[in-house]
Amino acid sequence: MSEPTFTVIAPIYNELENLPLLYSRVKEVMDQTGEAWELILVDDGSTDGSTDIIRDLAAQDERVRPVIFARNFGHQIAVTAGMDYSRGQAVTIIDADLQDPPEVILDLIEKWREGYQIVYAVRSEREGESWFKLTTASLFYKLIFKITDVKIPLNTGDFRLIDRKALNIMNNMRERNRFLRGMGAWVGFKQIGVEYKRHARHAGETHYPLRKMMQLALNAITGFSTYPLKLITTSGIILVGLSLVLLVIYLILAIANKIDLTYVLATWLTLIFLSGILLVGMGILGEYIGRLYDEAKGRPLYIVAEGPGDSLDPTRLDRPKK
Repeated sequence: MSEPTFTVIAPIYNELENLPLLYSRVKEVMDQTGEAWELILVDDGSTDGSTDIIRDLAAQDERVRPVIFARNFGHQIAVTAGMDYSRGQAVTIIDADLQDPPEVILDLIEKWREGYQIVYAVRSEREGESWFKLTTASLFYKLIFKITDVKIPLNTGDFRLIDRKALNIMNNMRERNRFLRGMGAWVGFKQIGVEYKRHARHAGETHYPLRKMMQLALNAITGFSTYPLKLITTSGIILVGLSLVLLVIYLILAIANKIDLTYVLATWLTLIFLSGILLVGMGILGEYIGRLYDEAKGRPLYIVAEGPGDSLDPTRLDRPKK
């Protein structure tokens, strides 16, 4: 098969019911481009039979390239593996649950052909999601936009098209705690958004509950901002100033013989408050130090048990040799 012009990457984790429809819709869309294409399905440790479906699809269509992990490594790492294995000049990332319609890929390609290197999909509507999910997602995007060092477009996910030139740079960014949409904003280049309506999940349950959203937010903040560290410094200065003011007040009250148990209680409450601030500060520092520890270990981002057309290869523990 000739080198493809387009690559579509779909991370897979227990998507048994969605895989056949995902393939058929992607095939229908990509055949309309008139160019060679490939679909990389990254199995992130599925346990529901998705792995067998991926193998069957690859056997039926050589344009389907399976990347099967040795265990679950997480969504962002699965997408990273797909980026490593991609061969196309324009690479699109899409989720397997069909909330992001494959038909929108044609709109992304149109902008790429106009000269844009990164075309991100902007969610103008979000169908089938609860008030709580919508509210927490909105807060997540606003928080990330406000405090990170790069301006990440609001209401965007990983659904996007990336030109090969930008992708090669992102592939050389090998940090462990990954936030791909932040990395995409960081590399720059000519970027534009395309609005679309996000559909309800076709089948199955979400693999991004609140806990994982909070972890993703933490990766975004610690990976692209030193704001929490600056916040500790600012809080420390404020608390020192407040402590000096309280000290002066207590001295005046002591001279005037006005101190009673109420002020002793206030002193204890102040100590508890300051102790809480110190513990929070230590926790934030710990998050940054923990990430340094992860990077220092130098372990591969993922382990591939089975790649396109091959079996376990000990030299292919991080990313494929080009």
